[in-house]
Amino acid sequence: MKILICDDDPMTIRALEYQFKKDGFDVIKTVNGREATKILDASQDIDLIIVDIHMPMMSGFELVTYVRDNLQRETPIIVLSKVNSRESFDEALDLGANDYLTKPFNLEELSTKIKEVLKIS
Repeated sequence: MKILICDDDPMTIRALEYQFKKDGFDVIKTVNGREATKILDASQDIDLIIVDIHMPMMSGFELVTYVRDNLQRETPIIVLSKVNSRESFDEALDLGANDYLTKPFNLEELSTKIKEVLKIS
């Protein structure tokens, strides 16, 4: 299974990549939403998207909207963000994200959420 990580923080990307590979996933990394849209346009086999809200060129909210409205895909999306507000949480879910975790996050909790979203054990 393939996970697309879209985050502009190199430390977050490294931590996620390490955990996801350890969990047996293939990982594709991007540092902004525009790169992610190019990958998603070219590939139908992304199983999960992990996205930060605040990124250069295109926000995580815009990427969620792009996946849901432009591509009309049901690919599960988990938002990771330093923003810990009810408004951001509600907006992400209203746009079509499946879940929202605030940074710093627990990798085990994220792994559990991924398994829930992907319906794997």
